[in-house]
Amino acid sequence: MTKPRRIYLLNPKDLNPETIAVTFAKTSRSPQSFDEIAAELSDEKTARFHEKWVVGYGHSSVAEHAILHIALENVSRLAIETIEGNRLASYTEKSTRFQLWEGDAFYIPDELRNHPLHDRFINTCQALFKTYKDCLPRVKAWLCTRNARKKTESEKSYERRIQSAAVDICRFLLPAASLANVGITINARSLEYAICKMLSSPLKEVQAIGVTLREVGQSETPTLIKYARCNAYLVNLREKLRTYTKQMPQERADEDFNLLDWDKNGQDKVLAAMLFRFDRRMNFQCCMDHVLALSTEEKEQLIKIIMSERGKFDQPLREFEYAQITFDAVMDQGAYFEFKRHRMMSQTAQSLTGNLGFAVPVGIGESGCEKVYIDVMQQAANLYHQIASWNPDVASYIIPNGFNRRVLFTLNLRQAFHFCRLRAAPTAHFSIRRVAQHISESINQIYPLLGSYLDVPDDETPEKIKARYFSAISFRNNDNFNKFA
Repeated sequence: MTKPRRIYLLNPKDLNPETIAVTFAKTSRSPQSFDEIAAELSDEKTARFHEKWVVGYGHSSVAEHAILHIALENVSRLAIETIEGNRLASYTEKSTRFQLWEGDAFYIPDELRNHPLHDRFINTCQALFKTYKDCLPRVKAWLCTRNARKKTESEKSYERRIQSAAVDICRFLLPAASLANVGITINARSLEYAICKMLSSPLKEVQAIGVTLREVGQSETPTLIKYARCNAYLVNLREKLRTYTKQMPQERADEDFNLLDWDKNGQDKVLAAMLFRFDRRMNFQCCMDHVLALSTEEKEQLIKIIMSERGKFDQPLREFEYAQITFDAVMDQGAYFEFKRHRMMSQTAQSLTGNLGFAVPVGIGESGCEKVYIDVMQQAANLYHQIASWNPDVASYIIPNGFNRRVLFTLNLRQAFHFCRLRAAPTAHFSIRRVAQHISESINQIYPLLGSYLDVPDDETPEKIKARYFSAISFRNNDNFNKFA
């Protein structure tokens, strides 16, 4: 080595995000060091560079080096879905599991201003929050009868454990209009597209957030996101497809978890890719032919070599990504809000609806809250359908966490290992544990040799979780409710 190695930070306190982006971009053609390049730049030179190369020639990857940290407060959980609908960003949001919601912490859509259903929307939100508040002490009292304090547990720790478990049950009542905070770390390229999607949203709240985000973002990256605009293609396509789907036959499928498609040779592809990686002599087809010729016992031995020394927090190697699996699943909205954070999947969620019924946790029934819970959930469902006949997008605000939602998703085997380890863990919410167990069961059916290494508790199944935690997964027994479903 003829030159000394240097590793150092370009300090964002000294350089704005756009200057850092230009500094990294110029290294592809400049022999200078990064700090020498940065020292020669000014805001004016930086802006000219971005106008020419990023805007003019479309070298958008340069904008990925400009990183922004953005705080959003008091936005609806429905709006957060659009905000978090970008894969290349990091998000942390207010949790419905670890925080209590105040009774007035909900958004009133601008679209309902001067609308006949305006006051009813407010009254229904207030009823949901009141039921949430009233059920909490009753659910806590019930939990205390089932969960004794451990000998090694302090009174404060016991109270936290019971409180957390009660909140996990009562969160089913919180509507999508509930206000939350979310912190975002995102690069300028992704932010521009995120703003574009927000400005193209059918919801006024999301559009207004997009406008403010553009203003806030331009204070740090004045050139890179100033051309973010409403996308006519997104707006028009949404309307055209909605018109098209209205002509389709209206059928309702009741399956709540359906394995749609998978790579039939996925397990063998993973093994062949592993051999390909570590053998320089053979092409992939030779490795695949070798794996296909192995007996089941020989494949088990090969998998044992691959997996036996894997530690608790060791991710499977990237070769596990060659096995792809697709599901059509129904889960409650509370579970989906956790599910959507796994952005390495391909996910398509249908809009919130009152048509798929709602879950009733066992703790609600056994604590004596079932009647008031079902009544207020049906009140929300009835209002949803009245608003939806006028504006289905605005109607989504009133849907509580306990209502079911249909999601199409594709994930690879590597992501499945990560998802199941995190979401099937005993500390995860029981709704998302049920989803993780469904995924695990399906993988064990199609890829039994690799599936046996998934990190899921042996004593749980989707059926056991359903029996232990739910009185009903999709409640539709009331005549007044059924006429809308």
